[in-house]
Amino acid sequence: MDPPAAKRSRGCPVGPEERDAGAGAGAGAVRGRGRPEALLDLSAKRVAESWAFEQVEERFSRVPEPVQKRIVFWSFPRSEREICMYSSLGYQPPEGEHDARVPFTRGLHLLQSGAVDRVLQVGFHLSGNIREPGGPGEPERLYHVSISFDRCKITSVSCGCDNRDLFYCAHVVALSLYRIRHARQVELRLPISETLSQMNRDQLQKFVQYLISAHHTEVLPTAQRLADEILLLGSEINLVHGAPDPTAGAGIEDANCWHLDEEQIQEQVKQLLSNGGYYGASQQLRSMFCKVREMLRMRDSNGARMLILMTEQFLQDPRLALWRQQGAGMTDKCRQLWDELGALWVCVVLSPHCRPEERVSWLQLLGKWDKLDVCPLEEGNYSFDEPSLQPTMTLSRGPEEEEEEEVGARGSRHTVFGRALQAGSLHWSDTHLQRILASDSYSPSLTGTMGGEKPTFDPQGRPLWLGEPFPTACARVDTLRAHGYPRQALRLAGAIVNSLRLQRRHQLESYKQQKKELLQKGNTCITNTEGWVGHPLDPIGCLCRALLEACRLEEETLALYPDSGPEKRKVAYQHVPVPGSPGESYLALALEVALLGLGQQRALPEGLYAQDKVVRSEEQLLALLEEVELDERLVQVLRRQAGLLLEAGPFSGFGEVLFRESVPMHTCARYLFTALLPHDPDLAYRLALRAMRLPVLETAFPAGEPHPNPLDSIMSNRFPRWFILGHLETRQCELASAMLTAAKGDPKWLHAVLGSIQQNIHSPALLFKLAQDACKTATPASAPPDTTLLGIALELGLQVMRMTLNTMTWRRREMVRWLVSCATEIGPQALMNIMQNWYSLFTPVEAATIVAVTGTTHATLSRLQLDAPRREELWACARTLALQCAMKDPQNCALPALTLCEKNHAAFEAAYQIVLDAAAGGLGHAHLFTVARYMEHRGLPLRAYKLATLALAQLSIAFNQDSHPAVNDVLWACSLSHSLGRHELSAIVPLIIRSIHCAPMLSDILRRWTLSAPGLGPLGARRAAKPLGADRAPLCQLLDAAVAAYIATSHSRLTHISPRHYGDFIEFLGQARETFLLAPDGHLQFAQFLENLKQTYKGKKKLMLLVRERFG
Repeated sequence: MDPPAAKRSRGCPVGPEERDAGAGAGAGAVRGRGRPEALLDLSAKRVAESWAFEQVEERFSRVPEPVQKRIVFWSFPRSEREICMYSSLGYQPPEGEHDARVPFTRGLHLLQSGAVDRVLQVGFHLSGNIREPGGPGEPERLYHVSISFDRCKITSVSCGCDNRDLFYCAHVVALSLYRIRHARQVELRLPISETLSQMNRDQLQKFVQYLISAHHTEVLPTAQRLADEILLLGSEINLVHGAPDPTAGAGIEDANCWHLDEEQIQEQVKQLLSNGGYYGASQQLRSMFCKVREMLRMRDSNGARMLILMTEQFLQDPRLALWRQQGAGMTDKCRQLWDELGALWVCVVLSPHCRPEERVSWLQLLGKWDKLDVCPLEEGNYSFDEPSLQPTMTLSRGPEEEEEEEVGARGSRHTVFGRALQAGSLHWSDTHLQRILASDSYSPSLTGTMGGEKPTFDPQGRPLWLGEPFPTACARVDTLRAHGYPRQALRLAGAIVNSLRLQRRHQLESYKQQKKELLQKGNTCITNTEGWVGHPLDPIGCLCRALLEACRLEEETLALYPDSGPEKRKVAYQHVPVPGSPGESYLALALEVALLGLGQQRALPEGLYAQDKVVRSEEQLLALLEEVELDERLVQVLRRQAGLLLEAGPFSGFGEVLFRESVPMHTCARYLFTALLPHDPDLAYRLALRAMRLPVLETAFPAGEPHPNPLDSIMSNRFPRWFILGHLETRQCELASAMLTAAKGDPKWLHAVLGSIQQNIHSPALLFKLAQDACKTATPASAPPDTTLLGIALELGLQVMRMTLNTMTWRRREMVRWLVSCATEIGPQALMNIMQNWYSLFTPVEAATIVAVTGTTHATLSRLQLDAPRREELWACARTLALQCAMKDPQNCALPALTLCEKNHAAFEAAYQIVLDAAAGGLGHAHLFTVARYMEHRGLPLRAYKLATLALAQLSIAFNQDSHPAVNDVLWACSLSHSLGRHELSAIVPLIIRSIHCAPMLSDILRRWTLSAPGLGPLGARRAAKPLGADRAPLCQLLDAAVAAYIATSHSRLTHISPRHYGDFIEFLGQARETFLLAPDGHLQFAQFLENLKQTYKGKKKLMLLVRERFG
């Protein structure tokens, strides 16, 4: 950042009207208090800001030294606004890091602490030292700063801190502010060439020698080289007249602009893009875009320069080629940055004061970038040939015409720079436009015309701006604001609003003529295929911001230094009258325009990002409106606009008939509902109820019919184009919830809202959320419940149950429990109603295990506070429900039914009979064992035994299933039969033998039965006093079965045995021997069995050797 050795350059127009004309504290000191400024100073000011010093020298053969000094004095920047602009990004850093991150604030603190000294101005060069305190234990640091300037602009800076940032460091800021605030204290000298010209030869030689001596290590080689060239006749240096002077100001042909470190800007943007996934990187890039807008507003040519540098880096982002190669879309953050980049280029190209050659150069660059393969395309399929604003508009177009336009729009390639290239053909030379911009009092009396093919005034004599697409006209407004023409932007915005009003008036008249026909058809063609909210040029947002800006109240000091304080400013607005329109204000116009755009019936654009942008733009507009405090005037605007939206037919998203692909109005309606409710409840409800529609779902599913996947949005399979359908359904739910909450205590509107919800909301998950919200609102902790709202909550819950009955989900249990608690809040009749109609609401399992059980718990009964007859009635209803469920699904509901019917003998017997019947019909052994254990637990062992035998009859355990899941149930059944007596035990033995073929299991049962005597028999008499013998009936049959099972299992295992299983087999034979020995001739049988094995499997020598070692 070293200052160049030659004169600086000149070039761009003067600053905006809003630039501070004074010279700060220094100017006041020069002028003196209460005294008029000297003519010399007034003249020197104008010359210093407009003429290069070389031009002054050429114009006048001799300029007196006092005049030179005044020109040099006034050539330094006089406003701190520009210093602030070039030393801060314009974003608010976190509190606590403020001083460390904003160079302007740090520089201001250095100045106020007296850190600036040895300030010297030599011509157009300023230098000084900055002493910055070090950290704890660190010495003070000294930085030498030098600044070159020309025509009130800093053209180069140099600082010993070697700052590598986009903008000026704190030390440059401190020196600049010192020069502005303490101009009289700065030692001022003429350019060094003027001083040298006053020296003779001896003085010059002494000067040069002293200079070399003072800096011999730095300048000696350069001094010797220059001396050699000067002594060489015919050298290039001798052919040039004069010599360069870095303090003599700029040349006539030099560009005049503020210093901007182009290399650092490129490096910074490149680094931020490489960190594009981080929120901070996106924020800093947006801050750089804000800086470009700030420069444009100051009419600083660096705005376009900085934007060019940023665009080049954006196009070199390696992710663009990767995304294109993979066919993937860029991230949302990146897409938003590209959108902002394209919008900024529209403002730059459409500049009302740029030179023609500048615009040509910009368009050449844009044309080159537009042709690059990696250049991102504009999302949303918006047309570049939109219809112009006209006083009249046809109601609808034929499908053929729409199809042709759609094909045409898709056939061309439109990049993000397409809008800027299109803006290159626009101009500001239209006479009518010039007159609109020039005066607040432009009227037909000045031109004598109101009609013609393109009327220039409305019937009230207010100017119109027609014949240009609405987004383009709004882009002009944004451009005027961006370039520092707020008054002109406001005038054009007013003319555009007048045009919109006239067009809408004709639209309403057109609709009234065709209303009957349209309502009979029941549908309509879309009148705006391209919406204004979410449009790439953001026309509604541009218009609203321009109008609101005129009404904003804020402190001037905060406006001057946006980074001077970490606290967030609170925005306040006031009514500012519209010239020529009595009774109107720009604040009311902003509200009207926002509602006009938000309420426009328009087709949803194509693409995920474009649809997200529609939602985001709506939310941003509504956030602007929510900042505005509504007074009586604005409430009247709201009421009038709401009425027009309801009556505008196909031109409004709140019209009676909607196009299937229309953007829903839920978000806008929620704002309007909340704002209108205290002032006009009837209008608020009518508007919100009309907005509840979601046409794309209504045409797909008839009223009351659930969609295929009820708990999720259906966008994935049925509507792939509606990427944001889930979000839209959520917004619809929020609107409904707001209405339900507001309508509490008003049965009329509650039932109207319920009807709308049942007709328009198709997602059970959202309906359930509404039901929960309504129930919570209806039952406040400190007030009696609202029975009407509770009934609506229950009705919504019942609808959810019916819709999701055949769709099992983890949320069903939560929904069923909630429904029972909601019915409990209403009363016993509601609870009994859902029990009596369970078949259409619940599965048998849900009804038996949740509804019947929860509905009869102690907590529920206490809550209901029923007398004995009513309590018994509820119990009877629950028992009936349980029995019906058991008959429908005995496998899962039999046990819950038995449990619920315990206290009623008849019901319990009926449930038991259902189990017996189900056993014959195929009820599994696991469920039968479960019920049998329950019966034993309830003190009904004979019934338990009966069910256990039925379960054993269905069971089959193979020889190798010694870990079968029913093992414990079988052992329990055997234990039960043994405890009942010899008769029951004898009856179960054949079942055991028939069902179980696992030798260890049979052996275990046999052993258990021989340990103790059987228990009581069915008649209550003791049948045996001592344990049964294994060799006597009924156990002898079981012993034979166990021995046979061991023999069969041994042969089976030996058929495919491997050496690693020999040890297990030997252990198995040991268990078999124990069982064999239970028989009187067990030793002989086991010996014969072993001999048989040895003969049969004598080839398995190692195994047989192990058998001999263990058993002989």
